[in-house]
Amino acid sequence: MPKRFRLTRRFSVAVTEDGYRGMKRFAAPADLDEGEALSFLCENVDSVTDTDLPGHRLRLFHPELEARKR
Repeated sequence: MPKRFRLTRRFSVAVTEDGYRGMKRFAAPADLDEGEALSFLCENVDSVTDTDLPGHRLRLFHPELEARKR
């Protein structure tokens, strides 16, 4: 029996314009709304990411993030 898709947590999320557009590009062909797409990505993060890449991408993202905050 499939798990029922229940939204049990709600939290405000801040996302960059590029991040939001990327999420929309992912959600549309999968026939998901933004919240469902975010839930899918969070629940399946190990399956949808390359295990070696996140550390490298995070090292690139952190300095860029600080620059964006200014």
